[in-house]
Amino acid sequence: MTSKQRAQLRSMANSLDTILQIGKGGISGNTVKQVNDALLARELIKIRVLENSLYTAREAAEEIAAACGCEVVQVVGTRITLYKPNPEAPVIKLD
Repeated sequence: MTSKQRAQLRSMANSLDTILQIGKGGISGNTVKQVNDALLARELIKIRVLENSLYTAREAAEEIAAACGCEVVQVVGTRITLYKPNPEAPVIKLD
């Protein structure tokens, strides 16, 4: 992913709401499934890592990205933005 594409995704993510939270339960198989389902439907999602989590936002982003095969767009504070194009019908067109 180029820096121009990453910047485009970051600007699109500004208006997104957080759809998933990672807390003290950590990242389980169920969490990975929820992230995969959300990425398939939306392609671009935001996740929040709660204070009581065992992970930092960066650690959680790297682990989820490895498990789901998605791109980490950005990590700001406790928020993670992830992107994975839908293989059948991409919604987001990148430059």
